[in-house]
Amino acid sequence: MELEGQWWKGELAEDIYQALRYKELRLPAYKGQSPQLSLRRYFADLIAIVSNRFKLCPAARHLAVYLLDLFMDRYDISVQQLHMVALSCLLLASKFEEREDRVPKLETLNSLGCMSSMNLVLTKQGLLHMELLLLETFQWNLYLPTAAHFIEYYLPVAVNETDLHDGWPMVCMEKTMLYMSKYADYFLEVSLQDHAFLRFVPSLVAAACVASSRVILHLCPTWPPCLQCLSAYTWEQLLPCVERLLIAHDSDVKEANKQKCPQPSAQPAQMVYPVQGPSVSLHQYMQRPNTQYMQQSCQPVVVSSQGPATYLTHTASMQGLTQTQTMDAKVNMPGRAYQVNPLYPCAAPCFDR
Repeated sequence: MELEGQWWKGELAEDIYQALRYKELRLPAYKGQSPQLSLRRYFADLIAIVSNRFKLCPAARHLAVYLLDLFMDRYDISVQQLHMVALSCLLLASKFEEREDRVPKLETLNSLGCMSSMNLVLTKQGLLHMELLLLETFQWNLYLPTAAHFIEYYLPVAVNETDLHDGWPMVCMEKTMLYMSKYADYFLEVSLQDHAFLRFVPSLVAAACVASSRVILHLCPTWPPCLQCLSAYTWEQLLPCVERLLIAHDSDVKEANKQKCPQPSAQPAQMVYPVQGPSVSLHQYMQRPNTQYMQQSCQPVVVSSQGPATYLTHTASMQGLTQTQTMDAKVNMPGRAYQVNPLYPCAAPCFDR
């Protein structure tokens, strides 16, 4: 449940964090055995589109997708029913995480463009029946921590004044914090797109999002002692999750560059978030010859003759790129397969929240 105010800055922040860590050790087991697992990405995107339309908090969106994952993992559900299940999960999550006046209303949901494109009309009785089934499945317990619940606890110390940027002191702490927040938001959404991230506990995923953001922003050390002490995770523990996040980032950048500068010859389409792939060397992100899967210490580094690639050059690629799909965009649903368009094609999109 969303706590009043910014709980991570209050006196009880550490106690709340430890309670969340204790709770995540008792989360329901996820086996990834749903017969409709191939459609999981489509319905996760549907939840993200609707939640962005109503400007729901990230915790509500992540809880909704997690409820959907657990429910699909236990039942064989038809495609038509999955639409009802996905939206019911979002409604339950928003009732649990948001204020009452921010919970989507039935009439507003039915008036959305994507609902008409799917020939889907929600009824009050149908939603109540599905919500009751979901609550009974989870034994009326929706207190399920997600990565979105942990990320806010890590972000206040994600950037320190003693950090080095490409071996040099930071020029503007405020601007670096802003980019850190945007990249952490981006990696947090990336973790929703692939069910493979469910094999990591939520607190580790949140810490990996912060670590990946520091890698992209060229902050040194990569995983400072203060973050290691706060999260209780070492760099080696985060590395498998960080690698997967950076693979997705690299793929997103390539896809964005293709859209910006289309090639004359058609190339085979690539998955935006590959589940399996070659290990991504952090060298290509850090652009330092001595950086390969190792945490960097705060030693001044020699800048190459090509010049440092600052975080400003990374974010420059955002300009001119297509924005996140809006709610009124029609969902393409051919009969033989579901065509899923990536929600976050940009390297570091600025989410409207």
